[in-house]
Formats: sequence, C-alpha cells, structure tokens
Amino acid sequence: MRKLPRTEMTFSPPVMEARRWLDGVTHPADRPLINVSQAAPVDAPPQPMLEAMAQIVLTDPSAHLYGPVLGLPDLRAEVAARWSRDYAGTVTPAQVAITSGCNQAFAAAISTLCAEGDEVILPVPYYFNHAMWLDMAGAVTVPLQAGAGLIPSAADAEALITERTRAIVLVSPNNPGGVEYPAATLSAFRDLCRSRGIALIVDETYRDFDARSGVVHDLFTDPDWDDTLIQLYSFSKAYRLTGHRVGAITASQARLAEVEKFLDTVAICPNQLGQRAALWGMRNLDQWLAGERDEILDRRAAIIDHFPQLAEKGWKILGCGAYFAYLQHPFDIASDDLAQRLVAGAGILCLPGTMFRPASDPAGPRELRIAFANIDRAGVAELFGRLAAYTP
Repeated sequence: MRKLPRTEMTFSPPVMEARRWLDGVTHPADRPLINVSQAAPVDAPPQPMLEAMAQIVLTDPSAHLYGPVLGLPDLRAEVAARWSRDYAGTVTPAQVAITSGCNQAFAAAISTLCAEGDEVILPVPYYFNHAMWLDMAGAVTVPLQAGAGLIPSAADAEALITERTRAIVLVSPNNPGGVEYPAATLSAFRDLCRSRGIALIVDETYRDFDARSGVVHDLFTDPDWDDTLIQLYSFSKAYRLTGHRVGAITASQARLAEVEKFLDTVAICPNQLGQRAALWGMRNLDQWLAGERDEILDRRAAIIDHFPQLAEKGWKILGCGAYFAYLQHPFDIASDDLAQRLVAGAGILCLPGTMFRPASDPAGPRELRIAFANIDRAGVAELFGRLAAYTP
C-alpha cells in the first residue's frame, strides 16, 4: 500500500483555517471584527529601525548576498552576550545559530534528534506548529496533560518516557496558555531529561514579555547546560520582524553542526536584512522594547480586570500571560463550532482549543485561545463585553 506524503499526515494550518471562516461574512461599521486569532504584531517595526534598515539596504552590499549558514557572526555574538547577562550563565557565540524564524529552529532541532517513529513529549495544550512538524518528521507526539495552572509536571512526564523518547518540549511563557513556568519546573525537567539521556527543548519566543523581573530560570548557570538543553527564540515578537523570519537556536556546538546540515538544505542562510535589523534592535531598542513589554503587561492586566463579567456567565480563565488568555467556555457546544459562530454572531475571530490538543482530548472542545497582542485595554473591554452578551 502506498504511504501518504508527510504533509498529508498532519492537519491544516489552524490560523489559515480560521481566516477562511471570514469568507462571506460582513461586519457592520459599529461592530468591526476583533481578530484575536494570531499571536503576532501587525504593526511595522519602529521608525528608527525602519530608517536603519533602509540604510542597510542602500549601503551594505553583503545584506543582499548569501551569508553564513549558521547566521551573522555579530548577531550570534550579541545573542550569546545577552543570554549570558539575562540568565546569569555562560553562552558562547559558537553555541548560537540564527534561523529563519523560531519554527525553523524547532524543525532543525527535531531533525537532529529524531528518526522514524521516535517520540517527543509535548505538554497539552500545545503549540500546534510543533505537533504539525512532528507529524511531518515521522515522529510521534506524546501528549503530557498540564496540571493546575497549566503547569506541566516532570514526574508526570517521567511516566511517559520510553526507549523511543528523544525530547521533551516546553514553551515558556506558554503558547497557547500564556503561563510562565516556574524556575523550579524548568530545572526539574532539565534534571529528568539529563538522567534519561534525552533533550530538553525550551521555546522562549515570548521571553521579552515575561511579567517577572530578573533571572527567570537557572538553566544556563549549569556549566554543562548544553548536554541537555536546546533553547529556541524569535526576534519576530520583540522587534515586529515577523515578515523577515529571524529566530535563534542555542545548543551545543556538536548539535549546531548537525543543525547546519538542515539549515543549508532548507534555506541556505537566514534573511540577511532581518538579521541586521535584529542586531540593530538588540543594540538600540532596549528602552523601546521595555515600553512594548509594559503595554503587553497592561493588556494582560486588562484581561484580569474585565474577566469577572465572563466569570458570572460561567467562563473560566485557565491561563493568562505574554500574548495569550486561555479560556474555558460554559456552552454546550464544541469550541470549534463556537469559534466559527462567534465570527458572525459577535464579530470575534479566535481559535478553539481543539486546535491545541489531539482530536481525542476531551478538554479541547471546552477551550478558546485569545491572542491579545493587537488589542489595547479598550479593545479587551469590548471583546469581553461581546463575549458576555453572546449566547449560541
């Protein structure tokens, strides 16, 4: 029997599927669509960065050519220095590679770890692109149910490890749940992975919007961190560089030698303009980024402030932070049906929990993800007012 191509082994991209729900739906002028479906800034980079990028385009010929497969050396060095400072540890430029976005960093990491039929443990609800890539890579997603507050337990994960397990993947601050994993949780997973000889992949795409101050975990203080840890990052959220596709992977030099094979085959090198913009941003936009963080934290606070009106209607908030609020709805219909009805019935586009869990998981039909990065405090109030007034 002919085997299906890898792309047919996974589901359709959720954000693209949700956008199709808008087809044929009109929204009155007094109730425009509130789009809380995608976790990405929609504004262009700040004006000083745009001006710097224009000068790079005009004056730096190397920005238009192939570059090193593992990324711009100056950017790798900047990331290493920043991580060493922010995590009170030691990261060298040779332990950093630049990728074409964080999704590619994940794909590259998995490609260095997994053969056909190998297993990767993902806490659920999970980031759907992680599950999609595992499907297409021929790996097996092993769901780990998160506990109270959507925090996964290393003890629960240990019971899922088999001889085919190659990695555990954590996202903190979490997508879709928004929760920030305690340092002790991350250390427990590191210790478990090291003891079982598997990798710990930590996706910190939203690290710049963590509500905590200071060092949020001690993973990089371990002098042997790179025998177990693979850390992922995205410049897209911090500097609004979504279209330029710039991410990073921090791991051992031996791991990055394998990553280089993947990157060279898929993209040859990361986006040259995007890399230079990210470097400029890291060197010049700390104060601006602090303001962006303050704004996201205010929107998070607005979620908490306005949620009581939903709580009165039977809604529950399961997690909130970074760009996300993860909610449990009170209705006797599945969330994928509810999300589609909300488009016309309330002028809201959001994603159902069924997109963040395996099809067999009974929790998904009760959950919705709200990505609030592009609605301000007034927008949050309007969103919750519509949800509170809505009846399917």
